[in-house]
Amino acid sequence: MAPRKITIIDIAKRLNISKSTVSRALSNHHSIGLRTKMRVTQLASELNYEPDNRAIFFKQRKTYLIGLILPSFSNTFFASIVSGIEDIAYQKKYTLLLGQSRDDQEREKSIVETMKDHRVDGMLISISKNTTSYEHFKLLEKNNIPVVFIDRIPEMQNIHFIACKLENGMIEAVNFLVKKGHNIIGLINGPENLSASKERYSAYLKALRKNKIKPDKKLITCSDLTMEGNIEASKKLLALTRRPTAIITFNDYVALDAIDYCKRQKIKIDEDISFVSFANEAICNYMDHPPIASVEQFPYQQGQKATEMLLHILEEPNPESEKTLNNLLLPSQLVVRRTS
Repeated sequence: MAPRKITIIDIAKRLNISKSTVSRALSNHHSIGLRTKMRVTQLASELNYEPDNRAIFFKQRKTYLIGLILPSFSNTFFASIVSGIEDIAYQKKYTLLLGQSRDDQEREKSIVETMKDHRVDGMLISISKNTTSYEHFKLLEKNNIPVVFIDRIPEMQNIHFIACKLENGMIEAVNFLVKKGHNIIGLINGPENLSASKERYSAYLKALRKNKIKPDKKLITCSDLTMEGNIEASKKLLALTRRPTAIITFNDYVALDAIDYCKRQKIKIDEDISFVSFANEAICNYMDHPPIASVEQFPYQQGQKATEMLLHILEEPNPESEKTLNNLLLPSQLVVRRTS
């Protein structure tokens, strides 16, 4: 039989003091004298006392659990977000409950319901690319569970979020290609319903006009971000009579599939066509023909800032302050990999 767990009451009886004094001494409360604190902590150590976190959390009405839902943990972009979140959460002694939607709206809804039932204090969410209904997020609000959205932001009013401002990165990308002599620049965008796709699209058009290049709708296509979708989008652009000499892709994975397709079609990378992408993934360092440049979106920093934002909301004593929206856009930055 396992030995009985030592409690505050046991320590109080041994020292002939009240359990409230023991509790305050263990939490280093200013009202308890140094001698009493030392007696309590020494006996607690000798008896191998461990705090009853459930009782503490119940009293504080907190679980110190943060729910995190991302589309995928295998994608290095989202893995970097997890690292940023975890580093801050660990410092503040919060535990993460992880769930991946795999870009499935129903799965995302189910995870939200499960985390709500586990009484998480707050949630960090990057929505599925197929999420079009937001009722499950409103459910969290009804249950007083604050949410900070990361990177993929739903088109909802009055939400907390952090993302990367993509416009300046797209403009830098187009300017970079124009300076290299390209004036037929294609775009393989992401799913049309994603706010990030809409931002890329409007910035692309703005950048072309700034460079006095007339936009051509035929040079713009979308992918569902699967390998098949990326290849189909590449086929569409490369089949044009007025074929692009450069293509900007939604992310590095899209570029990887597009470059692979070009090679199989005997199209010479960086001679017949060049690629610029988004995300600046480390995977490109291992490609023989990576995109010549990529727009850095700082996923690790997004994770850190989102967690700090959520913890600020959770630790703010004034409930009225929760109504104050916390929104932050980090600037994106073009990273040139090769000049050739």
